[in-house]
Amino acid sequence: MLKTPLHALHLELGAKMVPFAGYEMPVQYKLGVMKEHLHTRAAAGLFDVSHMGQILLEGDNPALDLERLVPQSICGLKPNRQRYAFFTNEDGGIEDDIMVTRRDGHLFVVLNAACKAADIALMKAGLHSSDIVEITDRALLALQGPAAETALARLFAVERLAFMEGDMFPSDWGNVWISRSGYSGEDGFEISIEFDRAEDFARTLLAMEEVEPIGLGARDSLRLEAGLCLYGNDIDKSTDPVQANLTWAIQKPRRSGGDREGGFPGDRKILPKLSRAADPEDRRRVGLKPEGRAPMREGVQLFENDNSPEPVGVITSGAFGPTVGHPIAMGYLPARLAEPGTRLWGELRGKRLPVQVTPLPFRPSNYKR
Repeated sequence: MLKTPLHALHLELGAKMVPFAGYEMPVQYKLGVMKEHLHTRAAAGLFDVSHMGQILLEGDNPALDLERLVPQSICGLKPNRQRYAFFTNEDGGIEDDIMVTRRDGHLFVVLNAACKAADIALMKAGLHSSDIVEITDRALLALQGPAAETALARLFAVERLAFMEGDMFPSDWGNVWISRSGYSGEDGFEISIEFDRAEDFARTLLAMEEVEPIGLGARDSLRLEAGLCLYGNDIDKSTDPVQANLTWAIQKPRRSGGDREGGFPGDRKILPKLSRAADPEDRRRVGLKPEGRAPMREGVQLFENDNSPEPVGVITSGAFGPTVGHPIAMGYLPARLAEPGTRLWGELRGKRLPVQVTPLPFRPSNYKR
């Protein structure tokens, strides 16, 4: 089991550690998942996300090269701007979702922990002219919440960063890369810092009144309230961007008629779906609100009525939403049933209970635009 540079600090803080993507990671601290979630919504939470992959793409034109593998406009990124992207396969499915930032002369890419090796192999096979440099000597932290700027601005001039923008900040902790982004639906930052400086830096933040350590449990409930996908649950290699309701992430230059139309794996399957009416039976990712108090979690089957013999869909993520005060879930249904307000039934421990399709996100996001 691999350990992040903050492993000893997690134990010192009383974290409950669990295996996750090959790492021993904190699922919660002494506050517990509920209070950690609410603290992040009210102030600032510090997350260790050093298990994520960090790479640089270098070469003559890494942005154009990366567009061979993703349907996003990477060439359209301005310096220090960041973009959500995803690798697709020839069937139109999503191989992984990633974050890409255009920096001086190269791209900085953050990969999901469980997909790191597969993503690097995919890039080595598919990139024609770029060098792939895996960063193995830097930790990655996330500071999230409405007080994140107040806390981090004591150390760096981060107030000048806009949403989805990053920059390098020279400091006593070395050159620290900070982007205004995250996975909670809150304003916040992701911070790439040298391994041997990470613990001292984390302690400096945790000494601030606004900041508490937050584990994977609250990270999951925060992202679910924000309607954000978890790779391997809500999206995977069998799910295309239209089904996943991620078409907003495909910019106009890469769509039909754009100046860089197509040219990515699965373009012949994805692009026609962007411009035609939905097939009523094609599945769609939706928000779901169980009508009782019991959460409906991953794998719960959905039925059109309380005595239907065959399921029409399935829940892919589900939990109690501490901020909204009721159970929440995401899942897939036929497009004909995907309209908000549609009432369905989820089978929970052999009993069918009502659940309603609801808009995403469950709580408005609080990004700094």
